[in-house]
Parts: sequence; C-alpha cells; structure tokens
Amino acid sequence: MSRPIGKAVMEQPSQPLDAFVECFARHPSEALIRNLQTRVARLDVRGQAFPITVNDGGLPGNCYICNPVTGYIDYALEETRNFAPNPLLRKSLITMIRAAAVVVRASGLDRAVHVNNWLFSTNPAPVVTRDMAAALRDQLAAQFPGHAILLRSLNTYSDQSALTALVQEGFQLLPSRQIYLFDATAPMGLNPDMEKDLALLRKTPFEEVDNEGFTQADYPACIGLYEQLYLEKYTPLNPQYTPAFLEMAHQSGILRLKGLRDADGQLVAIGGRFQYGRTLTQPLVGYDTRRPQKEGLYRMITAMAKRDALAEGLLFNMSAGAAGFKRNRGAIPAIEYSAVYTRHLSRRRRIATGIIGSVLSRVGVPLLKRFEL
Repeated sequence: MSRPIGKAVMEQPSQPLDAFVECFARHPSEALIRNLQTRVARLDVRGQAFPITVNDGGLPGNCYICNPVTGYIDYALEETRNFAPNPLLRKSLITMIRAAAVVVRASGLDRAVHVNNWLFSTNPAPVVTRDMAAALRDQLAAQFPGHAILLRSLNTYSDQSALTALVQEGFQLLPSRQIYLFDATAPMGLNPDMEKDLALLRKTPFEEVDNEGFTQADYPACIGLYEQLYLEKYTPLNPQYTPAFLEMAHQSGILRLKGLRDADGQLVAIGGRFQYGRTLTQPLVGYDTRRPQKEGLYRMITAMAKRDALAEGLLFNMSAGAAGFKRNRGAIPAIEYSAVYTRHLSRRRRIATGIIGSVLSRVGVPLLKRFEL
C-alpha cells in the first residue's frame, strides 16, 4: 500500500500526481506493470510535490525502472546483444558486466527510494537547485535510513545544473546510457531525412489519431503494439505495462496518445507521450511489426512527435537505441546519469557504489561514445 510522505495526499485525485499515487494505492504494482514490485507515495518538499517509489531489495529481476541492479546487470547484458554488433566488442562487454555483477549486487542499490519516478524508462528530471538537493537528501535519509536515494534520467545536455547541485550536496553520478535529444528550441532547419519522414506522414493512407480519439477499447491494442516492439523485438526486461496502467495514465493526463489507424479502424502504430516541464518523451511506442517495413510506421510515429515538439518549442528526449536513425534526423547525443546518495549507508554499500561510478565513468562512458551505443 502507498503512504503519504510529509504532507498528506489529497483525498480526491485532482491532478495527475494524485491520480498516479491513488492508482497504486488501490492496486498492487504488478497489476499495473507486470514485472514490477514497488510502493508509490507522494513526497512534498519545499513547495514541490513528486512521486517516489520505495523498494526494500531482495527482488532479483525487478524492473530496472525501480531497480538499478537489474539495469546495470541484466539489462546491460541485453543491450550488448541488441546494440553491440561487433562480436569481439560484445564478448568483451559481457565479460566485463559479469565480472562487475558482484560489486553491483554488493551496492544494495535495489534497496532504494527513487525521486520523481513516474515509472517510465525515460523519466525527465525536475529542476534541482542546491537547496532542493539538500532538502531531498535530508528528508529522505531521515525517513529511509537504510535506503539509497536516487534520481534517474539526468543528462549532460539539459540537466547540467541539476547534476552540479546534486554532486555539491554529496550525490554520486552513475552513468547509465547514451541518449539522443532533439532540441526544437535550437536554431536548425529540417534535414533531408526529417523532411522525408514528414512527407511520408502527409501521404500515408493511415488515419492520424489525436489524444481525444482514443477510447477505453483502444488500450489493449495500444499495449499489444508496445509489446510487439519493446518486449518481443527488444527485451521482456522493459516495463510490462498493462491496459489498466495505460487507462490511468491516459485518463489522468499523464500520457497523451497519438496513433495511426488503418482503413478498418485498427491501430497500427501508437506513441504515448509524457511531458515534464519543457521536455517531451515518448516512453510508449509500438507498431505492428508484422507489416511491411516500407510503410514506415516507426518513422511516422517519431515524426509526429518531432513535428509537435517543433510546434511547441520543446526538447524531445528520444531515449537510447537506434543511434544512427536518430543522429541522421538531427538528434544530439548526451550521457544519462542516475544521481545516488549513499553517505548515510554502510561502508560496504558506499564503497561498492563508488567503485561502480568510477568504472562506469572511466570505461563505460568512453565505450558508449566510441561505439555510439
């Protein structure tokens, strides 16, 4: 069950945050995200409110959106198979990850409180000043003395001031992956690949569906398309969302849906968008992978998000993977970090976390940049 942290949760959910927290209070997390066990609560600090997730560890394989141990071992191994085409590189990476697994498990990072965790793979960070970093640290370390304190999805392009503030207040930075960002606020024109994608979208026989065009009957189809891409084509370690989660996220306004329907009214591609501040992400993407690639379903769903980011002047965080596709369409790379505070924890956990950060910074980041992973 969820419980309020600090000030009480509002009795009736009138904002997306309240709807999010209340939904996880009513339902076990596995009923909403099948491969996730966590507790969700609301944190109020310095006039701001955030969702937090609380995990007590001891759940091997728990989804990486709440479990860094899964992310740095299991998911990292999957990433090498998907995005490291050179066999020698892949073998070297697998050997290194398996050797580091003992240290990662010793860190106890699966016993953690995640701040501002909306349970998406790409989770835009809030504005964090030095005062806010200190307040988060002090309040959560006092309330959860045995838990690491984490903020994830901070990147070197849009979150540099937050990264600096967190380090100044004792947080360590653990590199996680290389992501790609399309900054619609930067002066740039449409490159040829983007123009081709938009032209394809204009002439497609599929009907474009806006957020209001989705009904409750569409949620299972949306999840099915997401599963085809993210669970079947990529890895079942990705969040296994259910129609119940999508219903809550869509109807509360956390996610805005866009899609394409065929002549029979069937959805063939969808994008679930999450906007936090001026950052846009698309954590739920799916399309019918059985259809001919020449239809360009992924290209069009991505183009729709870029088109809308341009119209609204947003930073579109395109997440990781498909590096060549994203670079060719004007996206720029940035290293993504998790900021973790462990100074209140045992010496063993502090040392292990420090080793992880050092190895990832000295070895992992250069590999990410060199091979554009």
